[in-house]
Amino acid sequence: MKKLVTMMLVVAMALTMVAFAASAEGSDYTIRIYSNSNSSERVTWLIDAAEKAGFKISLDDNSVISGDTAAVQAANENKDADVIFGLNEVRWSQLVNGTYENLKVMDWTPSWADKVGSYKYDGKAYGLVIQNILMLYRNDELGTNGEALHFAKWADIVDSGYKWYRQGKVGGTTNANINNAMLHAFTDPASPAGGISVDGWKTLWNYCANGNFTGDSYGLDPLIRGDVQVSTFYSSSLYGNIEAAEEAGTEANPLHGTLEPENWALVDIDDGTYYIAEYIGVIDNPNRTEEQTEAVKAFAEWFGSAETQIAWSDEFDSYPCNEDAVAELFDEVPAIYAIPNFALNTVEGTDMTYAEYVGAHSSEWTNIMTNLGFYWADNADAPAEPDWDNLDWATLTQAAPEA
Repeated sequence: MKKLVTMMLVVAMALTMVAFAASAEGSDYTIRIYSNSNSSERVTWLIDAAEKAGFKISLDDNSVISGDTAAVQAANENKDADVIFGLNEVRWSQLVNGTYENLKVMDWTPSWADKVGSYKYDGKAYGLVIQNILMLYRNDELGTNGEALHFAKWADIVDSGYKWYRQGKVGGTTNANINNAMLHAFTDPASPAGGISVDGWKTLWNYCANGNFTGDSYGLDPLIRGDVQVSTFYSSSLYGNIEAAEEAGTEANPLHGTLEPENWALVDIDDGTYYIAEYIGVIDNPNRTEEQTEAVKAFAEWFGSAETQIAWSDEFDSYPCNEDAVAELFDEVPAIYAIPNFALNTVEGTDMTYAEYVGAHSSEWTNIMTNLGFYWADNADAPAEPDWDNLDWATLTQAAPEA
């Protein structure tokens, strides 16, 4: 259960802002930040909180930059990044290992480095929040009528007999992680189809062909409306969005209850689910002075601190990596974060975790789905199902030529 932390939060944030304002004093440098955790609400909150702590920051919202790929590409092209936060292990491993020409992660160790467990690239980047992908269902008369849903793997949704939401495009961090969850049971290192068995691609096609794209960016809204019985969403903001919809009173059949659900539940999936952690790192910018670099490091120190992460979590329902923040926020681990994490399972036939396997094959998966036409927005425009026995996977795993 979540603790009542509001008064403690106000005092702690006030003290933290005083401390960091002192450390940032004398620098009028505008810290340039890139992130995919950049809803307009998050951007507004962070700019305001950072200003109170003594920092000037520049951060685009998701009307300008949407998704982890766009965030990293923009930072690489613009060559003005000071801080990157968000993303996931796949993208951060690329950043730390120098995949991007103009993005070098500086050596940096915050005071809270020992508070984030294994969510760190030592001396480079450190975890802020933990996210995972969830499969939810209504168990009222608009859903399963009291029947509990239990799957062995995520892909069992296609045989559930219920009406499910599916996304309407290939791209996007949440969409990619749903696909990562769906494909988990079909890994085959020997397969020319991006290391996934052909049966896996057939199943994902079935998920598209028989699922329901409702025009929503994410799957929670159609579940709240009762348009579908089973859906997907990300863990951050789940509780807050359910509460907000219920309090608004604009939906005829909203979901009720958050930490103690009343008319909805998590699908019990034996495999577990796909977790990511979002990290923060300081980028080497040759145009900064030493004083400005210290201000950038001070901002990163402030943002990942327990006090700031408590405030961020309280505002946006995120689950911090910082153990001190978790201890202040929760009496017990919420159910949505107690699900087994298969991202860290070793893929049979390899020495890679599934998260690493995703990183090794994600571009191939995107190319396959794009080339074959997965995730059409309008069923009237649905392409014909591929002839699975006669596909040229060597070509399909490559990016389509530009028109």
